[in-house]
Amino acid sequence: MRRALLAAVLGSVTAAAVTLGAAPATAAVGGSGPYPADYETSAGLPNHTIYRPQTLPSQPMPIFAWGNGGCSANGLSQQNFLREIASHGFLAIANGGPNASGSTNSQMLTQSIDWAVAENSRPGSKYFGKIDTTKVAVGGFSCGGLEAYAVSNDPRVTTTTIFSSGLLNDADDYQLRRLTKPIAYFVGGPSDIAYPNAIDDWGKLPAGLPAFMGNLNVGHGGTYDQVNGGEFGRVAVLYLKWRLKGDTTAGATFAGSGCGLCRSGQWQVQQRNLTLGGDTPPPTEEPSTGCSATYAVQDQWNGGFVANVTVTAGSASLNGWRVTLGLPGGVSISSLWNAVANGSSGAVTVTNQSYNGRLTAGQSATFGFQGSGNGSGATVTCTGS
Repeated sequence: MRRALLAAVLGSVTAAAVTLGAAPATAAVGGSGPYPADYETSAGLPNHTIYRPQTLPSQPMPIFAWGNGGCSANGLSQQNFLREIASHGFLAIANGGPNASGSTNSQMLTQSIDWAVAENSRPGSKYFGKIDTTKVAVGGFSCGGLEAYAVSNDPRVTTTTIFSSGLLNDADDYQLRRLTKPIAYFVGGPSDIAYPNAIDDWGKLPAGLPAFMGNLNVGHGGTYDQVNGGEFGRVAVLYLKWRLKGDTTAGATFAGSGCGLCRSGQWQVQQRNLTLGGDTPPPTEEPSTGCSATYAVQDQWNGGFVANVTVTAGSASLNGWRVTLGLPGGVSISSLWNAVANGSSGAVTVTNQSYNGRLTAGQSATFGFQGSGNGSGATVTCTGS
């Protein structure tokens, strides 16, 4: 019942923010950081809203890709919060255009990262050499948190932030098992409708994974609409400074028994495997089941191609499979069938459909896709569950 109720909330834009004793307010122009920030759009990244310092800092900006509450396509939904983050020297990109309507999907987070990486290396771009493409965070509020989960295994992502969200179905728990980079949860306390799901996810995280959870008793609406994003904006900046800029003073807010939020009197804190000097990634567990994948170009023409990937179970049966498809530069997927893709270029994660995930030992399943560019040179690896 609680998962069904949460699904209804996640599928709609939160109507009102619950605040710490104050009504929602317009953000102070520019945010509180040293780099006054605002938002813009780019023809190269349609259906997104880009929050950036008005004057780009000399130090390259880490990337923060964001999914809005309700999976809303209005990129200004959490503008106070995102402008605050950008004002501290981050490039924050929200799914959806300014005041746009409709809904978003997880692939749009991948598009944000793709665009930022490309702009950093494009001569003539104002972002040329101004973005730290080795430091990438994904995050989202409510339904946007589900989008963040979906792309958290992108090899470019170095940390994930989940705000008042949790997986809706146990069938999606594979997204937790595949986590290898630090994750942080910021939740609105027991009155937050997402609280039970977030707690359930917390209990299923891989052993050894660096993880933080903070609960602030504000309910599901958070503090995003307050000046500079309120308390959620403050702690998000500190977390990103720690994880993306190596600021251990900021990290002391989260790590250790005497952490800043531990002593705040407002936050209830849980911690796992956190150290200020850098976390040790969780050990890689030998999979109990395995699979292999082969890639073949079926048809090639000037500017495009069709390819097939065959997944074969190993010596044991599979309940599901996941293929990491490495596409060469300039190649992108335009359509895909018999599987579900997360991303369209670079390292693309492809998972089974409901009807072809269960394979007996030695059994195979095939998916295909159409792409732009030259199909040769792609790589595939497979993991099973």
